[in-house]
Amino acid sequence: MGSTYHHRMSTRERLSATVESDLLAAGRAAVAAGRAESLSAWVNDALRRQLEHEQRLHAFGEFLAEYEAEQGIITEEEMAEARKHDRANARVVRGASAR
Repeated sequence: MGSTYHHRMSTRERLSATVESDLLAAGRAAVAAGRAESLSAWVNDALRRQLEHEQRLHAFGEFLAEYEAEQGIITEEEMAEARKHDRANARVVRGASAR
């Protein structure tokens, strides 16, 4: 499973960071299992996913602000109704139902 780490990089900088030991072990295990080219690639991919996650959250926040500016604030009652609707229409994909 090749990483796109090297293809996206335009420049590299050396980084010294303190990392929790279980995360470091997980990164080393990913390299040993061939799921990452190197520990640096594994960390870079994790940082890339975090950046993309934050960008999506920011975009969603902007969308929600624009929606509420046009349609009005989404109320607690509307959110409760949406949760109720979602639970009523949920399908069990694997395992037993939590109900």
